[in-house]
Amino acid sequence: MNATKQSSGLSILMISVHGLIRGHDLELGRDADTGGQITYALELARALGQDPHVERVDLLTRLIEDPKVAADYARPEEVLADKVSIVRLPFGPARYLRKEQMWPYLDQMVDRCLHLLRRRGRLPDLIHSHYADAGYVGRQLSLLLGIPQFHTGHSLGRPKRARLLASGRRAEAIDRSFHLGPRIDAEEDVLAHAACIITSTRQEIEEQYGLYRNCELQRFVVIPPGTDTKRFSAPGRRHLSGQLVQKIDRFLTDPFKPLILAIARPDLRKNLNGLLAAYGRDKALQEKANLAIVAGTRDDLRSMDEAQRKVLQDLLFDADLYDLWGRVALPKEIPQDEIPDLFRLAARRRGVFVNPALTEPFGLTLIEAAASGLPIIAPDDGGPCDIVANCRNGLIVDTLSSEAIAQALHSALDDRARWSKWAANGLAGVQRHYSWSGHVGRYLKEVQQVLHRNRKPSRRQQMILGTGGGSNLPLMKNLLVSDIDNTLLGDAKGLRSLIAWLKPHRPGVGFGIATGRSLKSALAVLKKWKVPVPDVLITAVGSEIYYGAAAVPDTRWAAHIRHRWRREELRIAMAVFPGVWPQPDENQREFKLSYYANPQTMPDIAEIRRSIARQGLHAQIIYSHGEFIDVLPTRASKGHALRHLAYRWDLPLDHFLVAGDSGNDAEMLTGDTLGVVVGNHSPELEPLRGRHQIYFAAARCAGGILEGIGHYGFGSAVEAKAGKGREHV
Repeated sequence: MNATKQSSGLSILMISVHGLIRGHDLELGRDADTGGQITYALELARALGQDPHVERVDLLTRLIEDPKVAADYARPEEVLADKVSIVRLPFGPARYLRKEQMWPYLDQMVDRCLHLLRRRGRLPDLIHSHYADAGYVGRQLSLLLGIPQFHTGHSLGRPKRARLLASGRRAEAIDRSFHLGPRIDAEEDVLAHAACIITSTRQEIEEQYGLYRNCELQRFVVIPPGTDTKRFSAPGRRHLSGQLVQKIDRFLTDPFKPLILAIARPDLRKNLNGLLAAYGRDKALQEKANLAIVAGTRDDLRSMDEAQRKVLQDLLFDADLYDLWGRVALPKEIPQDEIPDLFRLAARRRGVFVNPALTEPFGLTLIEAAASGLPIIAPDDGGPCDIVANCRNGLIVDTLSSEAIAQALHSALDDRARWSKWAANGLAGVQRHYSWSGHVGRYLKEVQQVLHRNRKPSRRQQMILGTGGGSNLPLMKNLLVSDIDNTLLGDAKGLRSLIAWLKPHRPGVGFGIATGRSLKSALAVLKKWKVPVPDVLITAVGSEIYYGAAAVPDTRWAAHIRHRWRREELRIAMAVFPGVWPQPDENQREFKLSYYANPQTMPDIAEIRRSIARQGLHAQIIYSHGEFIDVLPTRASKGHALRHLAYRWDLPLDHFLVAGDSGNDAEMLTGDTLGVVVGNHSPELEPLRGRHQIYFAAARCAGGILEGIGHYGFGSAVEAKAGKGREHV
């Protein structure tokens, strides 16, 4: 657990990015993104909040400001229960977006979450992501913060692609519509990283996750979701809503026949058209039973999403084609609070619930039907296999075949004794296998095992620097950043004193390095001098940023500095200058070209810069120690990297104390940072003497850093000194 935790209760951050999520009047089925995943995340959050071992649960989602949706989705926070809240963060466009459109904005959500955690001053103990987009966000946060990630996939890209291909869709059309490439890549990354993958069934692991190269069985745990048996129960003598009954019966000539019921959003994968075709082609089935399909919410078909509109139009066209009027009910809307009565209505009329989906990772509506005493027919792919095996309350069929669906319906409706047995089995099976209390108990057991494993490596870090597991960056109030060679290192006694100063100031003071060395070289020399691994490592003269002992790369920084960077052309351009020759290959990086320079024979550094610019190339040319030249992207430098950290971690620049000794440190020493130039500095830093907030120390190396810390009162009263005049040596 986190060292900053003040109590023994767990803090859990759940992430569900897409869809319309609120704690009341769920709009399930409104679109393809507002489905069972939302119900699962909300009910899990509420159930966790009722456990005494849990202190806080936040369900993190997207804040939406769009006149086309309810104002509820623009509330920054919505309290669900005493310890449970929905937290909405704005990122990307304000309007509502389909999940396929959100991928370009997910990195922004990561940064907004980091800022949220900084404001709260406490890190969660666990991150639990739902679906691939949240998995991407959760993985980034987990890597940056050192917090374990749990993940629930809900549906997966590779099986989805396979089933759509099997249904006759073309590969190009599938990828164009669903953008499966980035999604599958993200799923692979999450599988490689997450501490635990929660699935609903064993079949989900073997036949769906088994399609992924990073599927490692030891990471998986099967924990079936629960259902709210206070809402879903057998009809008994319970009075059913007359309004709900009328919404169904107004479509039907003989409403008292058994009712075949399907509830799903209008999505091609839900195969509602296959169910209607099975019913429409079978006159005997039409004589036995009515059919009700609740396909989300619709108002004006012409204003709906194209994919949803096509599914609904095809349902209406097929109902007309098979002349099903009077036998099929297609209500425009059934509110969520009436869904339990809808199940009970079908059970009272001795009907059956059908999930005709092409693939179904679990099928929450199947448990709700079972809890209502309603037998089920479900696909022979995914979670339904386990549900039927546990509850023994229906049949599984090949839902790709309309004939197989029709045959199963006949079988379910013809044997009244078996129908009654299935109904009773479903009620008992739900109580035994699918309660939320049982789910939470197993869930928290897995959480404790993961946190126990994570404590061991964090104890060593705590002994070295007085910090707990995870990253200090979201909790720090100040950040000390030092160059390595001839600044942090070079004076063993001063270094020991600096490390001793850091220890009691953690986690309020973070520790970072900014160096021209590569990551490998930096870690090696720090280890040699017995310096603990920093919270942040700016390497390769500011062209790379890494976090913590795991050396997690800051991919946002790499994407930012790639702008106008033409490495090979710059390498050719630098080859013509006399007195300039390349450093060894280990000093060359993706975003850095490094050279030795002879000041006696090389051109003036200003001329090198002009020559590069005349060729239409864009780069920073940094000259240091009178013998080194580094060529970097225009956006890359130690100073720019510091400013990126200030934004990303929501830390004011005057809370950074930066120390350096040479020309490639100049940019990070100037501006609003608290600059310290050590006593053994190179002559190229002399022009900075007398500048605002740049302190020239008398002591050398780490001793000079400590002198600067004392000068600024850094780590204690730095905020009080901010803005005051400085006495410069």
